[in-house]
Amino acid sequence: MTQTAMVSKIGKHTVIILLGIVMLYPVLWLLGSSFKPNELIFTDTSLWPSVFTLDNYVNGWKGLQGTTFATFFANSLQISVLSVLGNVITCSLTAFAFARLEFRGKKLWFSLMLVTIMLPYHVTLVPQYVLYNKFEWINTFYPLTVPKWLAHDSFFILLMVQFIRGIPKELDESATIDGCGPSQIYWRIVLPLLVPALITTSIFTFIWTWDDFFSQMIYLNNIKLFTVQLGIRSLFDPSGQSDWGALLAMSVLSLVPIMAIFLAFQKHFVDGIATTGLK
Repeated sequence: MTQTAMVSKIGKHTVIILLGIVMLYPVLWLLGSSFKPNELIFTDTSLWPSVFTLDNYVNGWKGLQGTTFATFFANSLQISVLSVLGNVITCSLTAFAFARLEFRGKKLWFSLMLVTIMLPYHVTLVPQYVLYNKFEWINTFYPLTVPKWLAHDSFFILLMVQFIRGIPKELDESATIDGCGPSQIYWRIVLPLLVPALITTSIFTFIWTWDDFFSQMIYLNNIKLFTVQLGIRSLFDPSGQSDWGALLAMSVLSLVPIMAIFLAFQKHFVDGIATTGLK
């Protein structure tokens, strides 16, 4: 490697490291400030707290109106897990139908599905709310979980369709010769090969559902049903003095499940994105 190439490589890595530090700074500030007393959060500019305290985590965990953050975490986990299971099962079945089966109006239905990806969520919010209100689903978890069991997320269907189209059809033909029907082909041939895309779907669904605030704010009013995001928002009092220490501490804890999921399945996540793009 020439000296010019070495200097260029060092320069690129230096820029990447500096950008990484800039991007991580808000997270590091959040983490450090969560251990500072309230009076030092906005006055002490250092990342490392000069006065270390755990009171923010203790006070924040107490929650609101006798409902602790343990309940909020349990609610978020329940909604997220049900959403992941629903998307993995129904989106994979729908994708298999679009990619492998032949039925009347297939191209039309696939085109309509693609159109729904371009619709902003706010466009369908009012009709959905009216529908769920007639079902008496308001203030329950049903509006947040049931749609996931009806292949509601077109993005993941498209993701899996692209992946399945890259699987050789000769495998299906061989299975058909051996007496396998569509359901057996899906279960024995396609599903095992679809694992990278399923893991990608699971990670995205979990993160998006866990971080969701708008939908949960619309449909959940009972504090016993609040999720972590709603609990954190409730700690903020725009008309009075907010407990910023507790708010930041619970924000740090809300990041733990997401970081754990991503770190545990990082390799599969990257493989799923890469292989889907190649297909």
